[in-house]
Amino acid sequence: MNILIANWQDLRNPHAGGAEIHLFELFSRIAARGHRVRLVCSGFDGGLAEESVDGIEVHRHGGRHSFALLGWRAIRRAVRAFAPDVIVDDINKLPLMTPTLTDRPVYVIVPHLFGTTAFDEVSWPMAATVWAAERAIPWVYRRAWFHAISDSTRDDLVGRGIPRERIAVVYPGVDSHHFRPDAATPRADPPRFVYIGRLKRYKGVEFLIQALAIARRDRPDLTLDVAGSGDDRPRLEAIARAAGLADAVRFRGFVDEPTRLRLLRESVANVFPSPKEGWGITVMEAAACGTPSLASDSPGLRDSVRDGRTGVLVPHRDPAALAREMLRLVADPVLVERLGRAARTWAEQLTWDAAAATVEGHLAALAAGTLTAATLGS
Repeated sequence: MNILIANWQDLRNPHAGGAEIHLFELFSRIAARGHRVRLVCSGFDGGLAEESVDGIEVHRHGGRHSFALLGWRAIRRAVRAFAPDVIVDDINKLPLMTPTLTDRPVYVIVPHLFGTTAFDEVSWPMAATVWAAERAIPWVYRRAWFHAISDSTRDDLVGRGIPRERIAVVYPGVDSHHFRPDAATPRADPPRFVYIGRLKRYKGVEFLIQALAIARRDRPDLTLDVAGSGDDRPRLEAIARAAGLADAVRFRGFVDEPTRLRLLRESVANVFPSPKEGWGITVMEAAACGTPSLASDSPGLRDSVRDGRTGVLVPHRDPAALAREMLRLVADPVLVERLGRAARTWAEQLTWDAAAATVEGHLAALAAGTLTAATLGS
């Protein structure tokens, strides 16, 4: 098959996140199975206009802010030049409305939709644009087939008017060989927690910092590692200083892979205080390392974290509740290890190879005109 993908960014874009990891984990495998895969996406400073990334033909156009307009023309040109059998539209920012640009069958991947959470991150005109564009999805994509990465995202789509029978839930995978426990790397003493991810206002990291301040009233030896970059870092650093946590919260920025593994293995828990996620790839990386997650009871995270079994869910925006669970875990190493073992077992059930094979089957049936609710598995 010739598979044309439309997405805002590629894996080498400095702004790439979990959505891009998900896309490339799937389609690098699909390309390796003999299919030709081309991605139309935005460019970035220093990025080549065209290059092969993990077997995917990446074609970059415009930049982060101009792609909304330039991308439409680029997709039309790619349809003519590439003759795709199917179009894959990965909606993880502003929808690109690909069904209005081509008559080819469309397969939509949805990590999650922003809804009103967009207003927590960007200016109201931009947030309103995203909100309005998402409202149009059920009509614009009415003939498309959907791939949600969690039950929460599927339910969100159904609530917006997408027929349930046109939605498949395909959980992301995790590399359980790379991310694995290491007996030579025990839990840190004094105990530490870790957050790994982008530093964006909507991620809720400020509530984690507030929770740490509360927990340290009982356990002043608790610390937090914050690994990741983003434009919210200066504000978060100011919050930590104001709370008297300048030495207790270590902002590490982007970390290399050995450091990432060490942080996940040494921590009491991976903490994910976001109000909404598609799934939570870091949750599963921590799980594969045998480390439980302490996360908001919010869409996506309540799918990747099995409450009371592989981690603990707490109400979002409740630092006191988060602090209580941090103290409970620190006080009970046996509980931490029990949750960690179950998390590892859960992670071992989810592989990228299986997810890619499922998506390949969907696309083959769609290209042949035989995709149905039964073959979609919805």
